[in-house]
Amino acid sequence: MNLTQLTQLNEQSKSDAYQALESCCVAPRWVEAMVAARPFSSHEEVYQTAQKIWDKLNEDDYLAAFEGHPQIGDVSTLRAKFAATAEKAGHEQSGMSAADENVLQDMMATNKAYLENFGFIFIVCATGKSAEQMLALIKERINNDRDTELAIAANEQAKITKIRLEKLL
Repeated sequence: MNLTQLTQLNEQSKSDAYQALESCCVAPRWVEAMVAARPFSSHEEVYQTAQKIWDKLNEDDYLAAFEGHPQIGDVSTLRAKFAATAEKAGHEQSGMSAADENVLQDMMATNKAYLENFGFIFIVCATGKSAEQMLALIKERINNDRDTELAIAANEQAKITKIRLEKLL
């Protein structure tokens, strides 16, 4: 356990803590609540608090969080919007870098259809997944109703946020 990073998070100014936590999730109400919840006594308390706050948020908050992600396979869109999360997203989506052209083209087309269908981008915790696995997931999930898909995407966002918190600490 790296207590130095936890101590630093606890002792940072509100502005610096906001910036650090925003690199994990860009939903403003989540970040504000996490900043206000400090100090944390342990890493586990950080993770539990993050989940409790996330569970109390609403659709607008989830959609705000999703805005901090590029479409799977398109990290360049994120660089222009959220520099703080661009590097993390690129690493998380490293499975796309090995994809062949057909998979990439299929993913781009399915991403477009998904966005048109739900009004938000496809969110998946991509860490450890191949391009083919992510393509299969989007094709499976595109048939969900919007409420079901929003709940799945919000759960995937929570997983991503926890991984990013672990890296932060």
